[in-house]
Amino acid sequence: GDNISLGSKLLPGMLFFLCLKPRIPYGKKYNKKWLLTALQNKCSVPFKPVHVLVLMNPCPPPSILNTELKPQDTAWLKQCMAKRFDSSQRTLDLNQLRSDPDLVSQNVCPILSRKIFMDAVVKIIEENIPELVHLNLSNNKLYQLDSLADLITSAPHLKALNLSHNQLKTEKVLDRLKGLKLVDLWLEHNPLCDQFKDQPSYISAVRERFPQLVKLDGYDLPLPIVFDVVATSTIPPCKGSYFGSEEIMFLILHFLQQYFSVYDSGDRQPLLNAYHDGATFSLSQPSSQSLSRCLLREYHKDSRNLKHLKDPSTRFRLLKHTRLNVVALLNKLPKTQHDIASFNIDVNTHTSMLLSFTVSGVFKEVEGAFQDGVRAFSRVFIAVPAGNSGLCIVNDQLFVRIATMEEICSAFATPAPTPSSSLVPALSTPKQEMLSTFSLKSGMNLEWSQKCLQDNNWDFNIAAQIFTQLKVTNLECIFRL
Repeated sequence: GDNISLGSKLLPGMLFFLCLKPRIPYGKKYNKKWLLTALQNKCSVPFKPVHVLVLMNPCPPPSILNTELKPQDTAWLKQCMAKRFDSSQRTLDLNQLRSDPDLVSQNVCPILSRKIFMDAVVKIIEENIPELVHLNLSNNKLYQLDSLADLITSAPHLKALNLSHNQLKTEKVLDRLKGLKLVDLWLEHNPLCDQFKDQPSYISAVRERFPQLVKLDGYDLPLPIVFDVVATSTIPPCKGSYFGSEEIMFLILHFLQQYFSVYDSGDRQPLLNAYHDGATFSLSQPSSQSLSRCLLREYHKDSRNLKHLKDPSTRFRLLKHTRLNVVALLNKLPKTQHDIASFNIDVNTHTSMLLSFTVSGVFKEVEGAFQDGVRAFSRVFIAVPAGNSGLCIVNDQLFVRIATMEEICSAFATPAPTPSSSLVPALSTPKQEMLSTFSLKSGMNLEWSQKCLQDNNWDFNIAAQIFTQLKVTNLECIFRL
């Protein structure tokens, strides 16, 4: 038909040919055939391409990719923030900042969900109001908080932050702000608030990030339990044993020496005299690991690790009741030799009717596949008075694990500690002579001979009489001294 310009009047029956020249940004990155097919499929009106030309003309990047605001826009933003800052309360209110009339009149649209604008806001805070305490960023369509992380150093005094009425979807976005010492936080009307099954779960998740928080969404929270301690780069050295008194120290050391001398002997059956008729015993080892199960396999089948065992009947079966069952299990365990010098003893509870103490140290197996293998243990004894100043075990909890390299290297390297220590003053010459004679006649070592004499006010005859009485009794007396 005739060529008709767009400005001409269209007459009935005339054919109309419209020539269009679309431009496709970055079209050179695509295959020509694929691109034309895609355009034809998307276009509701059929068209025929006449000429396709790929141009390489440079063009400026989209404004969204700019990394800095224009100087004039930064100046307007700074002026706007100055108007919104309350110096008396040290509060900055940036609620619905993109709708601020002063900025709108200057064609500045501060979309705080974009990094370029949030970076500018944080920088202005750092340079002009680092003393900021309260910051309101509500109603700004924020969906991430990456750029706000710099507030940790830019506004070190920030205590209150309002992020309500935004688009924060999960609690994980709050991880970027974990360094802030917030006491007041608003998060209501964000999608993340609907991700929790109940209010306590919501509070717990938020407080995990901000442990000093006392107010959430306007509601007071229970005061947090915090420890204002300075972190150290090194672990403090382990302290020695704690007994509470010299009397308890002698009682426990004497008991342990007798207990483990029998435990490490070839026959553990005499340990029946150490346990109460209704005593209970439990054994556990670390959670199932291939190395632990291999090296501690003799303990694994009787391990009652509650973290690993879920079946109530199995838990009950592995808890040994009565002294007969307790000693029967002890007899099944590998033969051992304990390093008394490695023992660390802590008294947990001490009353006139109860004594609870923990013993930790190392031992080695003296027979079997892992002979001379060093193991570490921790054992909690709960005992009650028996006889004259005696002890009787009512509960025994044994935990066995693989020893560390440090524990292995130091095992059996030093002689065992004895009751004679710095707590015992130096003896006079007559007492030293009495001690030597008593040790020679009784067959006990010097330390326990001294203990026996001290308990009887250094009366040689009475001490000898008591020793003779104890010597002729059975092993029950050993454990109930």
